[in-house]
Amino acid sequence: MKDRLIEKIQNKTLLMGVCGLGYVGLPLAVDKAKHGFRTIGFDVQQKKVDMVNAGENYIGDVVDADLRELVASGMLRATSDFSFVKDVDFIAICVPTPLDAHQQPDISYVRDSARAIARHLKPGSVVVLESTTYPGTTEELLKPILEEGSGLKCGEEFYLGFSPERVDPGNLIYKTSNTPKVVGAVGADAAEVIAMIYSAILDGEVHTVSSPAVAEMEKILENTYRNVNIGLVNELSMLCHKMGIDIWEVIDAAKTKPYGFQPFYPGPGPGGHCIPLDPYYLSWKAREYGFHTSMIESSMMINDRMPEYTVERAGKILNRAKKALNGARVLLLGVAYKQDIDDYRESSALRVMEEFQRNGSLVDYYDPFIPICRYKGRKYEGLTDIGTEILRQYDLAVVTTAHSVVDYEMTARAGVPVFDCKNAMKAVTMRENIEVL
Repeated sequence: MKDRLIEKIQNKTLLMGVCGLGYVGLPLAVDKAKHGFRTIGFDVQQKKVDMVNAGENYIGDVVDADLRELVASGMLRATSDFSFVKDVDFIAICVPTPLDAHQQPDISYVRDSARAIARHLKPGSVVVLESTTYPGTTEELLKPILEEGSGLKCGEEFYLGFSPERVDPGNLIYKTSNTPKVVGAVGADAAEVIAMIYSAILDGEVHTVSSPAVAEMEKILENTYRNVNIGLVNELSMLCHKMGIDIWEVIDAAKTKPYGFQPFYPGPGPGGHCIPLDPYYLSWKAREYGFHTSMIESSMMINDRMPEYTVERAGKILNRAKKALNGARVLLLGVAYKQDIDDYRESSALRVMEEFQRNGSLVDYYDPFIPICRYKGRKYEGLTDIGTEILRQYDLAVVTTAHSVVDYEMTARAGVPVFDCKNAMKAVTMRENIEVL
């Protein structure tokens, strides 16, 4: 089986598959096709399938022309019919792994995808999970479902592995294609084949580890590291505010050290699919072993409190203007979870909006990248433009995303109190009405 797969990789007859055509799956499918491998994308959302087949791009990190060309040439197509899994030699599972209402891992998308794939899995295939999850998912959850559903034995009749996605939307340097890849698989042969497949479709280095669990934990470490350091700097920002010290100046000074320090910045809370969620996966799994991740859980509590702290600080700014939170008109500048992207998954700005509303404030938002967003079943329409006269209709403006295309000089000149939670206005000289987190 290994020799047949290696031959298909080398002569580029290996038919690729990607399950889940979102922020991770579509860029991966495009990279596979660009490197000369015919690729089928699978998704349960017919709208995404239709858009891909029409060459219509909906992911910022995918080049529109690349998608159109690959679809037109027949190198890439999409389907919601999982019976076509029988045709593919390799399939990557790139589906969401959110938290449920109790802040516990919701692996239903992974489970459902595995069941759909298992029904059509052919002998000699390779399955790789890319979705971020808790250590043990590949071998404890995925392997039994695939074996039972297909009647095939892992390691003998199909290969199975885990290779964590590393997608940073909006990153101008590192994309799916040139970001180093980590691979862990069930068995040495599987690891060799999976590493060879990724080496053939990506330009970045491929690093192989001894098991799927190591690769799963590695991904959790990446994002928990960031969560803990963001929690540290958020806590320090609260202390520095009480002490009358500018935390942003402190960080700028600290990062002059050429070793032993990496800058992290405070804000209304981390966002995106990974950083706010991954520590919960780890702490949930750790309890199975009677272990409490005390430092990690402390950082989670600090970060989870930041939207509430943001509104508390905003309330004090309003008080100085003899206005209350209840009834105040508040404009949020940005709902994306990071600057210059259209992704608002787990955005702290939405929790800030919710907290303002809970206190009786009337909240609007302006985000040039996100004209409409949905949060907890409600649809929100952002302002289509802002100017001095529009800003003056509000009692407070809050910078919740540091979009570079917003005119912060104009925002300051409007004369409305501004609470800058991202230090986006650091270059603005007229600062009388600006307070920084």
